[in-house]
Amino acid sequence: MRKLWLIFAQSVTVAMAALFVVTTLRPEWLGTSIQTVPFWETTPGEEKQHEEITNGFRIAVGKALPAVVHIFTSQEIRAQRHPFLDDPVFRHFFGDNLDDMPRQESGLGSGVIVSDQGYILTNFHVIEAADQIEVALSDGRKLKARVVGSDPETDLAVLHVNADKLPTIIFGHMESVGVGDLALAIGNPFGVGQTVTMGIVSALGRTHLGINTFENFIQTDAAINPGNSGGALVDVNGNLIGINTAIYSRTGGSLGIGFAIPVSSARAIMEEIIEKGQVIRGWIGVEAQELTTELAESFGLSSTDGALIAGVVRGGPAEIAGIRPGDILLAVNGTTIQDTHQMLDAIAKIKPGEETFFRLKRSSGTEEIKIKVGQRPTLKRRLVNR
Repeated sequence: MRKLWLIFAQSVTVAMAALFVVTTLRPEWLGTSIQTVPFWETTPGEEKQHEEITNGFRIAVGKALPAVVHIFTSQEIRAQRHPFLDDPVFRHFFGDNLDDMPRQESGLGSGVIVSDQGYILTNFHVIEAADQIEVALSDGRKLKARVVGSDPETDLAVLHVNADKLPTIIFGHMESVGVGDLALAIGNPFGVGQTVTMGIVSALGRTHLGINTFENFIQTDAAINPGNSGGALVDVNGNLIGINTAIYSRTGGSLGIGFAIPVSSARAIMEEIIEKGQVIRGWIGVEAQELTTELAESFGLSSTDGALIAGVVRGGPAEIAGIRPGDILLAVNGTTIQDTHQMLDAIAKIKPGEETFFRLKRSSGTEEIKIKVGQRPTLKRRLVNR
């Protein structure tokens, strides 16, 4: 009997082993299939990394937020004189002091302290036409500010306040900013108070938006609302990468498409304003038009690269040099021109007074013309209302 149990136990053991081998190596012999479900599993320590990133926002905001200020502006508006004011009967009943009844218009925005010497960077449209400007710091101080200078064509302005112990922002580098990077927008939306929103860098180098004359925007989906203008767009280290400027919206609120002026452009313009009081750019006095496919074909061009000269300012550098409407600007100082935006940028970078070669396409062929570049006139009014 004992031998029978030993034989039975050994047989079962061998059978189970054989079944295991067949199931593992040749499951199809059994007429069944085993389905494997793939999935991703967190690696050890990943939760800790997420926690560090979350805390990193707090650290970044703590570095940048004290340098972002609220800007309050006021403007005295006098009402248009009504014809009844000249009626002696009307004046008898309502008084003779109706001529001097100004009303106050107020505005709000944000700014960024860029120097402990009291310089603040903001948008031009925030302080445009303001009679008085007041800056509220994060520590509760309220200071009167004066305008050092402005550049309406990029929508930037520099203010100055007399104060000490000012917190300042740290400038980042645009070459380290890429699409998909996290971004934090800091400002005073709708006047509710200091607010931080988070998003990503959605695109770089946005142009042809019709917001400013010179455009090179960072696009972000970090919520930017009225009152955020002039505030800071910072990276996850709290470094400044842009000045919040405008939003795309049909309602006035954020739709996830906001635009900021890159820190590289803002810094260069700020330094020139502080040094010279204004931004000096090259100018030749032409009005340019984009080349469409149809226009390019009509001029015998194989591509739409270039800018069609639609108008020439009388007495300007271009007219003096012989440029005429209908010419197509192909290159400036050896640099190929792709569109009107690039043309404006290329000419603006030329120092006024310098002579530069412009390559043109005409009915008679391609010509090189030397132009003595002038200084771009200062823009006196805003091109776009916000």
